[in-house]
Amino acid sequence: MAAKDGDGWALCRRGHRHWGVHGASGLLAVHFDAVGTPHVLMQKRALWSHHGGTWGLPGGALDSHEDAVTGAMREALEEAALQADVLRVAGVYTDDHGGWTFQTVIAEADALFPASPANDESTDLRWLPADEVGDGGDVTLHPGFAETWPVIRRTLPPSTVVLDAANILGAAAEHGWWRDRAGATRRLLGRIEELAKRGLTPPDGFPAPARWHPRMIMVVEGQARGVRSDGPVTTVPAPGSGDDTIVDTVREIRGTRPWERVLVVTADRELRRRVTGLGAEVTGPRWLLGQVRPR
Repeated sequence: MAAKDGDGWALCRRGHRHWGVHGASGLLAVHFDAVGTPHVLMQKRALWSHHGGTWGLPGGALDSHEDAVTGAMREALEEAALQADVLRVAGVYTDDHGGWTFQTVIAEADALFPASPANDESTDLRWLPADEVGDGGDVTLHPGFAETWPVIRRTLPPSTVVLDAANILGAAAEHGWWRDRAGATRRLLGRIEELAKRGLTPPDGFPAPARWHPRMIMVVEGQARGVRSDGPVTTVPAPGSGDDTIVDTVREIRGTRPWERVLVVTADRELRRRVTGLGAEVTGPRWLLGQVRPR
């Protein structure tokens, strides 16, 4: 395994020639402004490069030891001096050409931070409102990006998954869990945090990349209220009813960030009715439990 061992041309089963022996990845940085308008960071490719003069994403060939996120962040640092610590990975979209893939790493930016070319692979970097990308203006898109953009565009809004911990524990049916609710909740939290790091598969019909990294909130109640997390899942202790706290959590998100998608994981019919009335979507615990690894 060596740096730049992915450089080289590859031929996919569709008969296209692509740069990247092991595939390639690119970084799609997106920022939602105060009114919810998404802006994406676009790169104009140098004329000497493949499809030079077109606009696409900072990115390039993956080395043999890299995953999509590592490769995209490395390329973004090399081409635009972008640092990973100003971005939060929200998902990875894979464009499979048959034997060769390009993986778009979607990452949220807290601000429209300054960006400019850091090497000779690009001539310009520009934040553009997402609705102006590919609208026939003066920005000619890289053909590969132009093909996938309509699908990727639908997955840009950020997502939060709110977990009804008590309901999910009941569905998991761990032997004897009711005798130690706090311990069972802590074990469930650990399994979900491992899943959050790997990436989730969204429910059927939910507009998200196949490898999905939403924000995750677990509402804990009763004997489990003391369970805390230092990982990617935020725990919220319910002062009283867990259902009421979940509803309040959904209401706060929808009230302050109405463009954000909220998915509540519960099988409780009344809770499902209450949160869908606030604009959230719902799915059952089996969707989640089918993805966590047993311990």
